[in-house]
Formats: sequence, C-alpha cells, structure tokens
Amino acid sequence: MDTPTGAPEELLVLLDRLGLERQEVRTAGPVYVWHTVPARLPEAERKRLATRAIPTLIAAGYRVNITPELFDEAAYHQAVHDLRTVQPRLTAPLPAPSPAPTAPPRRTP
Repeated sequence: MDTPTGAPEELLVLLDRLGLERQEVRTAGPVYVWHTVPARLPEAERKRLATRAIPTLIAAGYRVNITPELFDEAAYHQAVHDLRTVQPRLTAPLPAPSPAPTAPPRRTP
C-alpha cells in the first residue's frame, strides 16, 4: 500500500495495526514510507489481509485503491460487518452537556 510522502503518523500507525508491514527508505531528501502485506503469508491470506483493511481505512476518512488481484469480496463484506458490530461497542455514550453557567447577581449601588 502506497502512502503519500509526509503521510500523517496516524495513518502509518493504523496500517501497522491492521497487520501491514511498514517499509522505509531514507534518502538525502524525503523519507519514502509504504506498507506491504507480509510476503510470508499464503496468497489467499495476503488478499484477505489487504481487503479487510479497506473498511477501517475508509471509516477513518482515507481513500483506498486496491488492485482487483488483491481484492477478496467475501473478506470485504466480513470486515464491513465486523466494523459495524464492533465499533458501536467501542464508542462510549457522550456525557450530558453541563448546564450553562449562570451569571452572578448584579449589585446596583
């Protein structure tokens, strides 16, 4: 998975958490960073891993492009289902707003 040079650290950490391996090349100029599916995995598992990352990345606000050879439709639908059923449990209800502060009484001379 390619990320633009200067991608936010939050994106890179998210890709790490999703099981993708961070690659890095330092040059005299920019540092190039990208993520790959682990080569040690069997091909079917590599496809599932790459595909399952898509819904989480989209939910986080990122645009995702994946080559058709890596896309696993069943894994995608399962990842969407998992995201929908797990995420509501992870978000705590917002506390009730505090009442607006009242102004102290005015004293008139």
